Amino acid sequence: MVGKVFVVKNKKEKQMGGKYPPSVFRKMFSPHQTKHIPLHFLVPTFIVLFAVGFYPLMRTFFLGFTDYSFFTETSKFVGLYNFKQIISDNYWIKSLINTLEFTIISVFIEIVLGVIFAIVLNSQFAGRKFARAVNLIPFVIPLTVAAQLWKWMFHDVFGVINDLLMRIGIISQPNAWLDNPSTALLSIVAVAVWKFTPFVTLLVLAGLQSIPKELYESASIDGAGFFQSFRSITLPLLKGAILVALVFRVLDAIRVFDIVYVMTGNSHLTITVSMYARQQMIDFGNVGYGSAISVAIFFIVLVGTMIYMKLLNTEYY
Repeated sequence: MVGKVFVVKNKKEKQMGGKYPPSVFRKMFSPHQTKHIPLHFLVPTFIVLFAVGFYPLMRTFFLGFTDYSFFTETSKFVGLYNFKQIISDNYWIKSLINTLEFTIISVFIEIVLGVIFAIVLNSQFAGRKFARAVNLIPFVIPLTVAAQLWKWMFHDVFGVINDLLMRIGIISQPNAWLDNPSTALLSIVAVAVWKFTPFVTLLVLAGLQSIPKELYESASIDGAGFFQSFRSITLPLLKGAILVALVFRVLDAIRVFDIVYVMTGNSHLTITVSMYARQQMIDFGNVGYGSAISVAIFFIVLVGTMIYMKLLNTEYY
């Protein structure tokens, strides 16, 4: 009986050109209207995207050309004044330098360590599955929780890092890691590296597992060692995975906010562009100027994305 039903259904599908829409839709809509049913289902999604994405973005662009303030609740059009002020704002320049330093140092270390850990985790050894699971622990911990934990660990009085370094004789007295100009930003970089290296490792590991083992066997027969195989086989074939990890982390690091805000607040030693935009809008009430800063951040990320698309030789729409 099941076989007969299956045959009848297949005949109906062939008669309708391989398409067998549900009877409800067939009764409610004509064949021409049926083609547009998927678009109707996408309408709610477009409405939500417009409400939470497009409208706030356009609103931010508009406010960037005004002097709107939370405190006075007045607004007038000032043209490009806010954007001209950004160029001469020393605090903006300082926050931009901090952001670039954080991005370059942290992402570079994450990529290097991620490739090394991925190669190790891709090799055969006892407990490999356990090691892969442990590798993901820093990444799955909520960022604000991890930042608060590290803030206590870096504490100059109660911190375990000072205690450990003093016990082994590296330092002679406690160091205020997050208040010291020479160590504040580097401390946050260390936390970011600990947090996001597993993400890079995961992407690179997926790329390693897609490389055919026959290539390494052939290279071994030809007398190639580990470093020769890595330079000639592994690294070229991992270019795509490394590039994806690099761009994801760079774009994310440029927008860094929570990890820095939790650990050091609005300290000028570590303030980033996202934190400076928030400070101007929320703390100082300068919504117009803060919106202009947000627009500048948007274009920085947009340029980074366009460069990424160019590097992948993908047409950008």
